[in-house]
Amino acid sequence: MKNITMSITPLLILLLLVTQLYSPASLANNIATNICEYVAADNKKRLRSFLKTQHIKLRSIFGDVTCNGKNLLLFAAARNSEKVGKMIIKKLPKKTLRLFIDELSSLSASLGEIAKERAG
Repeated sequence: MKNITMSITPLLILLLLVTQLYSPASLANNIATNICEYVAADNKKRLRSFLKTQHIKLRSIFGDVTCNGKNLLLFAAARNSEKVGKMIIKKLPKKTLRLFIDELSSLSASLGEIAKERAG
């Protein structure tokens, strides 16, 4: 019995250390980094696939994820990511779009026009 407890103790200590090192915040940073990379690369297909596999809706993360200090839509406009920008415009509520139309138009005229048409 003593041998069993001696072999289990190091395993428990290792398990506790591993659980302490695992951080949901670092996982969230990886997700945000991946999203920013797909937006910067204007890779709509990969972004859509990634969001689907992670069970994330664009509307729910739009206010929380920033890339280079900008929200996803403004970052897409600044990086000339037209395909991803159009996708983001389609997914966001009209009320949210209205808040960013002026700044979006200054960064990308085409995305600004699409946002104006959708926002009404």
